[in-house]
Amino acid sequence: MQTNATYTSLVAIGDSFTEGMSDRLPDGSYRGWADLLAARMAARTPGFRYANLAVRGKLIGQIVAEQVDVAAAMQPDVITLVGGLNDTLRPKCDMGQVRGLLEEAVERLAPACKQLVLMRSPGRQGPVLARFRPRMEELFACVDDLASRHGALVVDLYGAPSLGDPRMWDVDRLHLTGEGHRRVAEAVWQTLGYDAEDADWRTPIPPSPPPGWGARRTADARFARQYLIPWIGRRLTGRSSGDGRPAKRPDLLPYETPGA
Repeated sequence: MQTNATYTSLVAIGDSFTEGMSDRLPDGSYRGWADLLAARMAARTPGFRYANLAVRGKLIGQIVAEQVDVAAAMQPDVITLVGGLNDTLRPKCDMGQVRGLLEEAVERLAPACKQLVLMRSPGRQGPVLARFRPRMEELFACVDDLASRHGALVVDLYGAPSLGDPRMWDVDRLHLTGEGHRRVAEAVWQTLGYDAEDADWRTPIPPSPPPGWGARRTADARFARQYLIPWIGRRLTGRSSGDGRPAKRPDLLPYETPGA
């Protein structure tokens, strides 16, 4: 790992995790760990450039088809790739195909940048995701193997106790809160070789009294009505929350803080 790192450009590709859901800004848009990371890097490097090609709902095949070549053509210093988790959450998932597509992405991205960054995505505690953990862990084993073969860095978010806490996750139970995204940005920052700003990002937040039975049932009902049922409906009809949605920052341009 490089220490006292200096990188002049960053391109982030992937799905909703990298787009920034659910780290909401006052205007209703999403910020997320990649924007936070870019802001930090830009503060250290005048003229720093940033693009974020991630779009919510994308499967690894769509990321490869729509984002990989675009990112590679930009020739940035750093590319972050997080993808495949949406595939593992589908009822029918060909893990062999997912691994093959991820390998294709890494083989095309690694030569196109100074440093490729991969991730073991965070996993929320709870019974819903428990059934998908074997697929997730198979995906992460593939990430580790590809990183070792292609000189990529791996950010282990899955192994961070703090990010498993349900309080780090939004009410949809699929996306991190702003605090969760802040910790991810810190994790990537440190992995890239920058001096730690929060050495305890892995540390769990202090415990709080568990919600009562009624509050849990109300939260479960809200989750099912607002998120789970629409999610199932999209899966059954082959639709995605990202259909027709453009990338949030499609061009590699100098970074400016929103509203500045």
